[in-house]
Amino acid sequence: MRIGELSRRTGVPTRLLRYYGEQDLLHPERAANGYRSYPESAVADVQQIRGLLDSGLTTEMIRAILPYLCGPGELHPPAECVAPETAALLQRHIQRIQSRIDCLARNRDRLSAYLAAVLPDTR
Repeated sequence: MRIGELSRRTGVPTRLLRYYGEQDLLHPERAANGYRSYPESAVADVQQIRGLLDSGLTTEMIRAILPYLCGPGELHPPAECVAPETAALLQRHIQRIQSRIDCLARNRDRLSAYLAAVLPDTR
């Protein structure tokens, strides 16, 4: 399929699809006329890339783990295939996520305490 159809089917602008190719996340073939040609599996690949980006992973992280992904939500790398640099990259990202979770939980608790103090009891 051509880039326009992939864009329509995934809701991802063609500009971003080209960027994913530049970042080595997608690998379209090139027709004789220079047009990009994507396999049917590219729809799921783009959805997976979008999900990983939405979860906060960088394109660098995605490029490192993408070869090991079997489908959305599935990660099955053989342990011997995960480079120490990739493991360290993911560990740092997990720590950043945990820091954000902790901050959000503190803010939620503070806001809840504030509302409990200022709102009349509605029981």
